[in-house]
Amino acid sequence: MNGFLQGVVDALALGSLYAIFALGIALIFSVLKMINFAHSELVTIGAFVLILLADVPLIIRILILVVVVVGAAVLMERVAFRPVRGAGQTTMLITSFAVSYLLQNAAILIFGPDLRSGSVWSVLNESFMLGPVRILNLNALTIVLTLVLLVALTLFLRKTSIGLQMRAAAEDFTTARLVGVKANRIIAVAFGISGLLAAIASFLLTAQTGVVTNTIGVQVVLMAFVATILGGMGSLSGAVIGAFVLGAVSVILQQLLPLELRPFRDAFLFAAVFVVLVVRPGGLIVTRASRARV
Repeated sequence: MNGFLQGVVDALALGSLYAIFALGIALIFSVLKMINFAHSELVTIGAFVLILLADVPLIIRILILVVVVVGAAVLMERVAFRPVRGAGQTTMLITSFAVSYLLQNAAILIFGPDLRSGSVWSVLNESFMLGPVRILNLNALTIVLTLVLLVALTLFLRKTSIGLQMRAAAEDFTTARLVGVKANRIIAVAFGISGLLAAIASFLLTAQTGVVTNTIGVQVVLMAFVATILGGMGSLSGAVIGAFVLGAVSVILQQLLPLELRPFRDAFLFAAVFVVLVVRPGGLIVTRASRARV
């Protein structure tokens, strides 16, 4: 029983981390119908900020982190994506790849190819007991932050004017623009929110790994991308559900696979995702916009 409860906590923590990444990807896709592969580089920017400013007080470091990453996300939209928005989804997809590789190589030129290590907040490496289960402070923070972000984002989308406009744009951008929704503002806000999510994700990821490279965000963003597809492209709730399912299956495979097969855990994980998508090609949750496209 103790092992089961420990596995549940680990699955919730991993799923929560994937969910924060997946929300940033799904939010941009819901508005622009584009996968922003450069989202991982926003995480990389945040990670470098945390490590390079290791001597700065934590609160100030977090404020700088949020400002820099959100600013980078908004600047990315303005400089890279807005000029090609009318050229079609394929062009924007290629642009996202180009921006991603550009920022990866810029990081190598500026900071070098070597690993950089450092501590974000030593308290996060400690743990506490909750009944028979030992919980790492970082895992508890990840779960709580994800719950807070989910509630805040839900309230924003349902209770604010710009949130309602964003939901309308996600359903049918063309019609939304005809009734007065300002495309530039909605998309800029969406990128700003995705930047905020990337900043929070970079804090958690850097605290977990303790190291930074020019590709630190690539692997986890790939997993979040898979979670977004699994949950249903264009559905924020689907992205969250897909992230938690992915986290749960990862932990289950890690515990059940024989030692000699554990290095191939991700292969088994992707095989399971493939089976799910064969049964439900649209993902676990299919939005009305997705049905309309079909």
